[in-house]
Amino acid sequence: MFLLFGLKTLLRDLPGRMAACQHCGQFVQQRVQERATKLSLFFIPVFTTSKVYDITCTNCGQSSTIKSRQKNALLS
Repeated sequence: MFLLFGLKTLLRDLPGRMAACQHCGQFVQQRVQERATKLSLFFIPVFTTSKVYDITCTNCGQSSTIKSRQKNALLS
């Protein structure tokens, strides 16, 4: 029996928003990215194992990880 499986990380850009940066303190556009790791079986994604959200300041370029609750507050 031959079983083919693996993990794949997908990046997806989410709509950004104006907010104050945690590092430089400027009120500028913030980019939000979703990084999802998926388990695939025979090259077909079966389910998502983890999701991480990153926010990046367009002024200073610093990036930090945020929780899904913070992401929902930022995007709503």
